[in-house]
Order: sequence, then C-alpha cells, then structure tokens
Amino acid sequence: MVSEAVGYDAGKKVKGRKRFVTVDTLGLVLRVLITAASVGEREGGKQVLKKVKQMEPSVSRLHTIWVDAGFDGNPFMQWVMDFCRWIIQVVIRPKESKKFVLLPKRWVVERTLGWLTWCRRLNKDYELLPETAETFIYIAMIRIMVRLFAEVQVENH
Repeated sequence: MVSEAVGYDAGKKVKGRKRFVTVDTLGLVLRVLITAASVGEREGGKQVLKKVKQMEPSVSRLHTIWVDAGFDGNPFMQWVMDFCRWIIQVVIRPKESKKFVLLPKRWVVERTLGWLTWCRRLNKDYELLPETAETFIYIAMIRIMVRLFAEVQVENH
C-alpha cells in the first residue's frame, strides 16, 4: 500500500510525494491532491481540477485558472476547456532572467504554501496514506483561516 503512495520523479530527482494545491485569489485552499512523485504535473493537475469541478455550484464563478509552466501544453489546456469549461493561463518566468523573479499570480500559491509550513506536521511527510496528508492540509488551512479571521475582527473593533 505504501509503495502506491510514494514514487520517484526523475526530472527533479526526488523520491516521495507531490502536492497539487488549488487556491482562490486570496490564497485559501480549494482542493488538495497528494500523489506519488512519479505522477506527472498534467495528470495530477487533471485529478485536482476534477476535485475542484465537483465543488459546483460553489465554484460557479470560476473561469480562469493560473498555472505554472509545468502544466503548459495544448492537450492539458484543451482538456480543461472541454471538461471544466475554464480558461488556463500559464505564468512563465521570463527567459532573460537568471535570478529570482516574482511571478504574477504565482506568489499567491507560494504564500499559501508558506502559511502551511507554519504547521510542523506538514514540513515533513510523516503520513502513511496520501489521504491523511491531504486531511492535515485541510485542517491546517482551517486553523490559518480562523487566525486570519480573528486578526480582521480585532482590527475592525
């Protein structure tokens, strides 16, 4: 059972799991998918977007999905347009830049991943099952949202 949940990503030379995270424009988690590292970006993207699509009517206003360059490609974009009826926009790093570049829209996801690292349990993959790891991400996001909401409430009083 564990061997199905763990894989090897030859491109990144990493053994373990991948996290596919979808967030809204505020950086709040919509859906998470944990897969073996051997699952490709586009295949994992399809799986997590299917989970987001199942959230309808909550996501009925969703129309544009920003993705990084790992999800680029006409077959993936066509699948998203046909199955989900959404538009894909790929956020690509400028080719001339050699250093760190703040990419538009991408920083929202990176900030969310940063928030999740506040939870020590998510810094390392301790879980036997991918579903358990997904659940802990949802629990961590609930905790983060409660804290953010409490800060807003304090500021408004």
